[in-house]
Amino acid sequence: MKKTAIIFLLLTFMTVGLWASGDQEAKSEKKGNTIFIITPSHDNPFFKTEAVAADDEAKKMGYATTVLSHDDDANLQDQQFDTAIAAGALAIIVDNAGADATIGPVRRAKEAGIPSFLIDREINETGLAVSQIVSNNYQGAVIGAEKFVELMGEEGKFVELVGKESDTNAGIRSKGYHEILDQYPALEMVARQSANWSQTEAYEKMESILQANPDIKGVICGNDTMAMGAMAALKAAGMGDVIVVGFDGSNDVRDSILAGDIKATVLQTCAYNARLAVQQADKYIETGSTGAPEKQLTDCVLIDSSNAKKLDNFVLEQ
Repeated sequence: MKKTAIIFLLLTFMTVGLWASGDQEAKSEKKGNTIFIITPSHDNPFFKTEAVAADDEAKKMGYATTVLSHDDDANLQDQQFDTAIAAGALAIIVDNAGADATIGPVRRAKEAGIPSFLIDREINETGLAVSQIVSNNYQGAVIGAEKFVELMGEEGKFVELVGKESDTNAGIRSKGYHEILDQYPALEMVARQSANWSQTEAYEKMESILQANPDIKGVICGNDTMAMGAMAALKAAGMGDVIVVGFDGSNDVRDSILAGDIKATVLQTCAYNARLAVQQADKYIETGSTGAPEKQLTDCVLIDSSNAKKLDNFVLEQ
């Protein structure tokens, strides 16, 4: 009797083990398919961090990945979506190439049964992407502008450098800035120009602006790369004491703050947002729902000399 019982138990454990093994193999086979990760650049530290964070998270979950950059070229992004659709991607994680230009590709992906998860930049339509996870750019701009006003002593001439006009974030940040700046009549904006998120363009625009406005006191920028370009132009003109504030939270600007040059920036938690998008993609693939609303905002954090040392790769140590 004892022998029979032992044999029965062994057979039971073996059967359970086979079922568990079969289930794991099925899950592994499913996750052998690919998640496409598309960002604007692999050179810009912000976008590179997004791509790396999403790639790491997807691989940690057992997915294969294809990581691409569209260089803010809507036509190239179109081709990349078509590639993802043709490949039968399980999901697309994208920091897109335009709020209007991306509506079509996301719709095509949805019609092909492929869910899209947007990070950093929204599109001008709801109901197409499963998730749109973006930093609270307005809130971030407000706290950045409040710091700028404090640094300016509530008065003086200043310049605003804005991002790419086709990017909704550029307009949202500018509105957030002016929600605060316009409350101070002694603050005078002498120039407002787009430098298209580019460090080189910011340097060139700043050089030109300084010729007509050599007495500016501050520069508020829509992102950190433009802040770096503006700071370089100011230092080249012997005006390194001009107040510069950025937006993103890059390591370059962190180092500039610690060196006493750029005075502050606003941290976007882009690595967190990218990982969250992959986690939601995984949940959607497994269950058909993320359990979260389509539009999701994550708050930004002010970075200045008091906490810059705790910042690394867009993550603030708590």
